[in-house]
Order: sequence, then structure tokens, then C-alpha cells
Amino acid sequence: QRGHPPPRRLLYLCTLLAMNEKKLLDRIEELEMRYAFQEDSIRQLDEVLQEATAEIERLRGELKTVREQLKETLGPEAPLEEQVPPHY
Repeated sequence: QRGHPPPRRLLYLCTLLAMNEKKLLDRIEELEMRYAFQEDSIRQLDEVLQEATAEIERLRGELKTVREQLKETLGPEAPLEEQVPPHY
């Protein structure tokens, strides 16, 4: 019996291990919930970013059209401050 812990000590160690296992399982469950929440948040943010990018591209196209129309309307005789720079 020298190499084995007494039954009372063994029961204590098993209880301690079970408590630690419960804490670990609780922690894993908490981390899984956080991960799922973050994954959903990232998906939603990605959708918003894609929509914003599409809207920016649409507005750039509109701006280009308006500048071209303005350039055609005003022509080279327009005052300098109303002329569209050539790089647009």
C-alpha cells in the first residue's frame, strides 16, 4: 500500500480533477460562444463593407458623369474655377 494514496486522498484528487474538468468545459463553452458571436459580427461587418464599397463605386461613376456633362456644358470658355481639371 506504500505506492497508492489513501482512499480519502484519492477521493479528494478525483473531486479536484472533476472540478477542474468542469471549469475547463465551462471555459471551452464560453470561448465557443464568443467565437460564434465574433464570427457573426465579422460576417455582418463584411456585408456592410461590401455595400459601402458598391455605393462608393456607384457614386464615383455618377460624379464622373456629372463632371463630363459639366465639361460639355461649360466648355473651354467657362471660368477657370468652374472648369473640370483634365485629370478627372
